[in-house]
Amino acid sequence: VQLVESGGGLEQPGGSLRLSCVASGLTFTDYQMSWYRQAPGKDRELVATIDDFSYRTDYADSVKGLFTIWRDDVESTVYLQMNSLKPQDTAVYYCHAHDTRAIWGKIYWGQGTQVTVSP
Repeated sequence: VQLVESGGGLEQPGGSLRLSCVASGLTFTDYQMSWYRQAPGKDRELVATIDDFSYRTDYADSVKGLFTIWRDDVESTVYLQMNSLKPQDTAVYYCHAHDTRAIWGKIYWGQGTQVTVSP
């Protein structure tokens, strides 16, 4: 199984970035997909989640109304559109896949992509 993120980089405050995560080696439609981030010296935190089947989404309070998560089940890809970026959004962003059909469903992580927001 591989989760490969892309789209990170350096952006100015107020700018936008779109992250992508392409999944392979798993049945994408069986997995809830999420984006997490980890800033230097801080714990990894959940940014956004999109369910399989229902496509229900959930966001951290800090990004509600600014970030949007969606998925393309044909392309086995999950996206994160990040608008109005702030310096505090600087972090490594990780793609996360969770099979929620079972109590101990399988979990997979991507390698991460760096997002830096700075003038």
